[in-house]
Amino acid sequence: MTTQNIPEQVKQKAQEWLTEKYDAETRAKVQEMLESDDPTELVDAFYKDLEFGTGGLRGIMGVGSNRMNKYTIGAATQGLANYLKKEFSDLEEIKVVIGHDCRNNSRYFAETVANIFSANGIKAFLFEDLRPTPEISFAIRELGCQSGVILTASHNPKEYNGYKAYWNDGAQIVAPHDKNIIEEVRKISDVSSIKFDGNPELIEILGAEMDEKFIDTVASLSFNPDVIKRQKEMKIVFSPIHGTTVKILPAALNRIGFENIIHVPEQDVVSGDFPTVVSPNPEEPAALEMAIAKAEATNADLVVATDPDGDRLGVAVRNETGKFVLLNGNQTAILLTWYMLNQWKEKGRLTGNEFTIKTIVTSEMIKTIADAAGVECFDTYTGFKWIASIIRELEGKKKYICGGEESYGFLPGDYVRDKDSVGSVVMISEIAAWAKDQGKSLFELLLDIYITHGFSQEKMKYIVRKGKSGAEEIEALMKKFRETPPAQLGGSKVTLIKDYLTLKTKNTSTGEETKITDKPVTSNVLQFFTEDGSKVSVRPSGTEPKIKFYFEVKDQLNSREEFNAVTEKALKKIDQIMEDMGV
Repeated sequence: MTTQNIPEQVKQKAQEWLTEKYDAETRAKVQEMLESDDPTELVDAFYKDLEFGTGGLRGIMGVGSNRMNKYTIGAATQGLANYLKKEFSDLEEIKVVIGHDCRNNSRYFAETVANIFSANGIKAFLFEDLRPTPEISFAIRELGCQSGVILTASHNPKEYNGYKAYWNDGAQIVAPHDKNIIEEVRKISDVSSIKFDGNPELIEILGAEMDEKFIDTVASLSFNPDVIKRQKEMKIVFSPIHGTTVKILPAALNRIGFENIIHVPEQDVVSGDFPTVVSPNPEEPAALEMAIAKAEATNADLVVATDPDGDRLGVAVRNETGKFVLLNGNQTAILLTWYMLNQWKEKGRLTGNEFTIKTIVTSEMIKTIADAAGVECFDTYTGFKWIASIIRELEGKKKYICGGEESYGFLPGDYVRDKDSVGSVVMISEIAAWAKDQGKSLFELLLDIYITHGFSQEKMKYIVRKGKSGAEEIEALMKKFRETPPAQLGGSKVTLIKDYLTLKTKNTSTGEETKITDKPVTSNVLQFFTEDGSKVSVRPSGTEPKIKFYFEVKDQLNSREEFNAVTEKALKKIDQIMEDMGV
């Protein structure tokens, strides 16, 4: 074949993967790529190394240095094992938990990880089968482990898989350990240094006993068991979207007293091919279509769904006409935050030393609700590891109540240190029962919160740009917004610009710049605030080939009857802002 268009670095890496260090199947696939007339797949597979970032690995499965396979996962695990042995050299036994989701190859990858840890003398607790991400976090804390790994690509398309690493508090790894682990992983330059041959004596299988402990803890979140007892027949349609919560979430709902859980049988089928959806993402309306159809057919009250690894939730409720409508992630977080703070207050549990957390791209309504309750609200970067970092920092000093982000993730309590759809679905179901007990729907409760605290409309848009050229295009877009920021958005002047890459805030009227002092590190995020209270955030995704735009506009809602008109007005304004941004 003609190789003149293939970078030399790619050819060299591909040739390395043809050596005897790699298994025969891998070598055959690399040879096939080298002989192909179209070099695109070869270049994408080898143009860089799949980087072990601050959250671990995520990428397309396949052979190559830029793909998820036993060798890239092996290097990550060997590097992590080396770091754990340095960091916890004073311990007689270092322990880790390993879990996986429903994705193709996830079980094989999880067993590979367990073998490598055990070959390095580290005790590996391996779940017997797929489990939700929050249960891995829970098990790390429950078993007193030093680290943990879950093999998952969350809600990414089916060709992806991922590797998320956790620290001893059950949270994703942050500084200084993230950078230190990355250094150790980078030292694994030769696959022959990866210890693939496991020690079975150091691998212990986890099963139903840990499930029971997790369910018991989630059930303890319930504020009003008497309400649930009265509303135990409330119909809840649930879908795991082919993923990890298929058994554990119905069990948790049953445990707190709900008796009428309606399944979507086609989506109870565990499959990494996600046969009933284009994307297994509860953020996508199409992912909940089957569940909503089931709810219509059964006259259900509520629809809940989770993503494949069980950390995000999607919710659909009946509106004023009885039609099911999807809540966005902000609305779900608003309901959860309002209810939990309201219940803490009603039950006399607030002491003035509690806090809640949201991310910088999440609705400002969360802070408004927290302020009204007299509870401190922290604003942190996108990603639950930052929420967990604040919980860890304040542990023993202040009491965490709840926290969430617009991307359909929420944590109602500190029993784990990652977003948890199991606890969140249990809590949103209780809120629906509580509202019904008050003679209103969950939708009407949301409108009443808007009437009390002010209306906000949010929308997120993303642009997908895959591969090397896509990454360059996303970088160029961020550069453009930095160098030529918009002067006005939606007819309102941009008064403030926050750049978390430089950690500077600029007042556009005076030109004055101030330092952002409450963030420990930089992040590639831009925010634009307007005179009338609108907020636009722009950031490249850290886990997907996307650039994301988050829009929020504010208004006043005086009555439930005004909701549709106020919403339509807000969405038109967001459309204008999007046009002004050129997206």
